[in-house]
Amino acid sequence: MGIPLENAKDIEKPGNKIENGNGKTEDIEAVAKKSHKTSNLEAATHLFKGSVGAGLFAMGDCFKNGGLAGATLLLPVLAVICVHCEQMLIDGSILAVERTPGATFYDYPETVEKCFENGPAPLRRLSKLMRLIVEMFLCVTQFGFCSIYFVFITENLHQVLEIHGLDISPTLTMLIALLPAMIPSLMTNLKYISPVSAFANVALIFGLIATLTIAFTSGPMHSLSERHLFTSGTQMSLFFGTALFSYEGIALILPLRNSMKEPEKFSSRFGVLNITMAIITIIFMFTGFTSYVKWGEEVQGSITLNLNVEEIFSQAIKIVAALGVFFGYPIQFFVMIKILWPPLKQHLSYAQSHPIQTQVALRFILILMTFGVALLVPNLHLFISLIGAFCSTALAFVIPVFIDFVVKAQIPKSLTLWIYFKNMAILLVAVLGIVTGTYESIVEIVRAFYV
Repeated sequence: MGIPLENAKDIEKPGNKIENGNGKTEDIEAVAKKSHKTSNLEAATHLFKGSVGAGLFAMGDCFKNGGLAGATLLLPVLAVICVHCEQMLIDGSILAVERTPGATFYDYPETVEKCFENGPAPLRRLSKLMRLIVEMFLCVTQFGFCSIYFVFITENLHQVLEIHGLDISPTLTMLIALLPAMIPSLMTNLKYISPVSAFANVALIFGLIATLTIAFTSGPMHSLSERHLFTSGTQMSLFFGTALFSYEGIALILPLRNSMKEPEKFSSRFGVLNITMAIITIIFMFTGFTSYVKWGEEVQGSITLNLNVEEIFSQAIKIVAALGVFFGYPIQFFVMIKILWPPLKQHLSYAQSHPIQTQVALRFILILMTFGVALLVPNLHLFISLIGAFCSTALAFVIPVFIDFVVKAQIPKSLTLWIYFKNMAILLVAVLGIVTGTYESIVEIVRAFYV
């Protein structure tokens, strides 16, 4: 495995050499860092983990809003646009690194900032603002993920508790989930909470396979003629938000590519990004199509809620799926803290002198805030549509298009008619999705809250 970085403190000094397998010598620090690079398969696994979560179980609702034919046709189109925008983000990051002496890697917010800094003169003053906007959207998205996790856990757990005679309110059920979630989320070191992510992914995959197995074996599937092939514009806007929420993994793209032994294979034609996203899209389509055909208009925001709660196996699936989401909460929460903590520490003198106490207090407040938002939003599927339409669309479509325009402006004759047409088409789709999806989600949330 090479030399672990944490065990090489005494020998990682300039001039220290080690012989490699080819008879040549290299810096020990370079060898140690190289040994920690990920393979193509490992990068694909991480991308899959980061892209498949609670949104996977909402695919039945996604197909209900889009219709069997509409969702089947549009989901791959959205996937292609997402991947193309991720490619534009990668190209922008590569160019920004090349034009910054000493730079080796930029994440999403840094890439936006550097691209605008190197862009046309009138846009350079917007670099800090654009970085702030991206960080804000990333933070709101992660905040939404954490709140959705609370709703997902509560709805599944509440069904199981009710069938066993524990007649408690959904609010109290959510409060029960709050206390265990708070303990790992208050930890300030990722190494103490990262081991649970493996169990979380296994639990989610088991929950999906078991749920679809029951869908196929618990009675006949309904005829396709009994389901809507296409839907109205109102429902289609909710489909758009749910689909974009499920594909939200753009913040992982640059860190994953940078961590690879062969980063050029991440975004090649048959590379990690294209192949993994194709597999994810197939899983989404199969899950959504099957769930909508089976349960029709009764399909829930999480397909596990459609299982017969009186059956022991169904109860086990609900609990395992809830545990999978529960153990994913600290990881999602850690991403939000990583965005918020550095500027807070920089501007608060107390945070600089008492970093542990301040960060724990920040975590405690944010956990209670995600809990509070989860209490206020009554329906899981509407919450997913809202976050997807507003934040995910901006991060996945709008910002990458801005980056592409700024990058192309730095290269002579790169802003061709095709680039203008293609980017404006993506922006048009994004703006329609943001406006209609956000509006319809808020209307439906208000309606559900007061009915």
